[in-house]
Amino acid sequence: MIAVITGATKGIGAAIAEQFASQGFDLVTCSRNTSDLAQFKKDIESKFNISVHTIQADLSKKEDVQNLAAFINKMDKAVEVLVNNAGSYVPGGVLTEEEGSLEFMINTNLYSAYHLTRGIINKMNTKGKAYIFNICSIAGLQAYHNGGAYSISKFALNGFTKNLREELKESHIRVAAVHPGATMSKSWEGSGISEDRIMEAKDIAIAIWSAYTMSSKAVVEDIILRPQLGDL
Repeated sequence: MIAVITGATKGIGAAIAEQFASQGFDLVTCSRNTSDLAQFKKDIESKFNISVHTIQADLSKKEDVQNLAAFINKMDKAVEVLVNNAGSYVPGGVLTEEEGSLEFMINTNLYSAYHLTRGIINKMNTKGKAYIFNICSIAGLQAYHNGGAYSISKFALNGFTKNLREELKESHIRVAAVHPGATMSKSWEGSGISEDRIMEAKDIAIAIWSAYTMSSKAVVEDIILRPQLGDL
């Protein structure tokens, strides 16, 4: 079985990758940084008895997304799980953020998922429990201060997910929007906020794995996770 997880070398993506690898899934992932990919492949393959397939790609660029899709389509196994996790966050307000912020966020957070899904949909298993998980955000459910282009892109990703769910109902491919709140990553380092106040990336991975393990007769359409004390 193959799980395609974009942006799996760090943060939420890395936790999801470990979860599926621990259950015997071979992995496909990408990163802009080749050294990160090499280290990820070494670590995961030494820890779990699976294969990790990597390719250098900047998913803010359509050509790189298409190269990733072509790489996946050449494999001899069907894709069981697709996790569109790659994304970027740049804070700022709609009226004050740097010019080009919206274009960058849309390219990275929306178009990467859109083009990759379209590019490999015919490679996905339609006879089992296949699942597409799009890592959206609580910022795609409710506007918040300094969210700007990031929030707009995540609202758009959520809309893409809803349409995809409708289109794939008869294909036996399940689709879910995953909306994490504050989750521990390098972006929170030095923030002064206690780690006890922020979710662990593993929490997101567990929720996704739990949805996948349900029977093919059931689909979890939305997964919303927040810190116990609420949003930050």
